[in-house]
Amino acid sequence: MSAETEPSVTVTDVELDAELTSTGLVASADEAEYALRIGDDSLILAQQLGWWISRAPELEEDLALGNIALDLLGHARNLLHFAGTALGKTEDELAYFRDEHEFRSAWLFEQPNGDFGHTIARGLLTSAFQFELYTQLAESSSPGLAGIAAKSVKEVAYHRDHAVQWTLRLAGGTDESRSRIERALINTWPYLDELFRDDELHERFDAAPRPSALREPVMNVLRQVLAEAELDEPKTSESSGDGRHGHHSTYLGPILAEMQVLARRHPDASW
Repeated sequence: MSAETEPSVTVTDVELDAELTSTGLVASADEAEYALRIGDDSLILAQQLGWWISRAPELEEDLALGNIALDLLGHARNLLHFAGTALGKTEDELAYFRDEHEFRSAWLFEQPNGDFGHTIARGLLTSAFQFELYTQLAESSSPGLAGIAAKSVKEVAYHRDHAVQWTLRLAGGTDESRSRIERALINTWPYLDELFRDDELHERFDAAPRPSALREPVMNVLRQVLAEAELDEPKTSESSGDGRHGHHSTYLGPILAEMQVLARRHPDASW
């Protein structure tokens, strides 16, 4: 797979929010639940990636990881805004004033940054999943979800290429860099399976692709990258992650504490 090095062109969430408002789109209960799931994924990963600003191994990566974080934050804002039309809440209320058990992010997005290799491994898995998800969701019968997905997939294509480029670079670099990306893939691989599990929402909501239908195309991309990098597919047990139903890893609590502290301390503040 070729990897592009140009920065993504951000499509702002303001533009899409205006579209949602002007067309009077209001999410159904199922659309809202689904939007919360994938919106929380992006929100939590954006918060994680923000840590790398001023800490990345080189200036270009400071910019790249920061830009990816901003893209993901834009996706999250659009999805939470859409969910909020059904729930009677703003995107800020959904981001800052829900408790841990009310979030619906998958465990993979909650995993710690670790070293740079772990951040790249996590990014490879999450972007491969999100790219296929948004590609299929762009054809949804839900105008709100389809519009968000069509805009988001353009940016996720860059996120995936960035992760692929660094996976190949680390695997083909020194013995140390290769061992680190190998170890990172082994540590993150168990959390993939949760992304492909169907549940009761997908039994009744046919406007979004079933997670199980995403498994084959996502795994095909990942196996292609591993083959090019001459890395073995990790043989690990599946995690018991169930973030879609509010049962989270031990990592989410501290992430939310950091993300929400200012808004909760000054709930009436505006700027």
